[in-house]
Amino acid sequence: MKRLLVTFFTLASLFSQAQLSPAITSWVINPDTNANRGYGNIPSNVLKVQYSASYVYVSADCIPGYSIGPWTGNPNTPSNQNFVYKIPLNPQRNTGTATTVGLGHIGIWTNGVSIFNVSDAQSYNNAGVWNRNAYYWEGRGFDSCLGHPQQQGEYHHHVSPKCLYDQTDSHHHSPIVGYSFDGFPVYGAYAYADTNGTGPIKRMRSGYVLNTATTRTNGPAVNSQYPNGCFIEDYTYSASAGDLDARNGRWCKTPEYPNGTYAYFVTIDSSLTPTFPYTYIGSYYGVVPAGSTGPMSGHVTITETTTAYTGTTGINGINETISCEIMPNPTQAYVYIYMGNNSPTNVVGKLYNIEGKVLETIPYMQPSIAYSLDLTRYPAGVYMLHLSDGKNEVVKRIAKEN
Repeated sequence: MKRLLVTFFTLASLFSQAQLSPAITSWVINPDTNANRGYGNIPSNVLKVQYSASYVYVSADCIPGYSIGPWTGNPNTPSNQNFVYKIPLNPQRNTGTATTVGLGHIGIWTNGVSIFNVSDAQSYNNAGVWNRNAYYWEGRGFDSCLGHPQQQGEYHHHVSPKCLYDQTDSHHHSPIVGYSFDGFPVYGAYAYADTNGTGPIKRMRSGYVLNTATTRTNGPAVNSQYPNGCFIEDYTYSASAGDLDARNGRWCKTPEYPNGTYAYFVTIDSSLTPTFPYTYIGSYYGVVPAGSTGPMSGHVTITETTTAYTGTTGINGINETISCEIMPNPTQAYVYIYMGNNSPTNVVGKLYNIEGKVLETIPYMQPSIAYSLDLTRYPAGVYMLHLSDGKNEVVKRIAKEN
């Protein structure tokens, strides 16, 4: 039997036809909202994608397919947001007054979860001068996927969404992991070294440099309570310090945009720790449609004729079987198993040790849902994950490190 083992990001590229923008085909679409539910039994990932000649409309509850929580010290609970976002299909550079990347959602990850910016919406003495770095002040309350809910229940990521894509894969160009409200893509941490789409794959480095000053004008002294890096203004942009511009993006060729596009990137260091400014910062590169930002945004009323994209456009003779991605691998603790969007339902997973003994069984695994395995109870070594739906079988190798 011929098998095709691909992640749902690869599936999106297989589905697309030449006339369809990646802004239409890059979403992690929930194929069955009754079966595929996430936190709070809320339908997960993107629920519907519709497009016209000018815009793509993305409907989502803001709940991912992977497991989320708990959130240390955070009393908020994720809830259904019923978002409908409007993304330009033909994004244009803004040659006029740039739109500020404000608070709240600034874009949408490909699984329908909100992108938040670098700030936690607070400043020193509420003076609006020394603005707090959300990763520093709130990071200890992020869950294992580096997300958390705000007061209205909107689950979001300020930093690289580690459970959405394989941020350990430094050998391939990262996938599109989101879209900004100006219509330009947001990529993972790795890209071609050269903007013309050539050269080796490298990790994109932010151009922001941490200041070494011990004093702050109209702000607190640098000390253990307010160390360097806890405020956004503790960083200064230097074009020579990294690969990206002051917005944390660049114009470049990518696999999805071979003719070139402006693109934002998430930034991490060599140990996979998020690095400032994490996503994009300052102002949008492109023109943002009216109503896409601000407190009431994210609830667009569609007033034009649209076509629904179901994730199956362009399929010709593909015999999809079980597809999944396992991250991180190798691991020292947990691994997350991301079932492909078009995998069969009711897959049974069995974890074997090197002697062939079944250690754990995960029944009824569903497409587009993430599952976790706790390997802390097992010694370092090689383990095999066997996946079967009764007709098709896949075996994945998992390495546990000390």
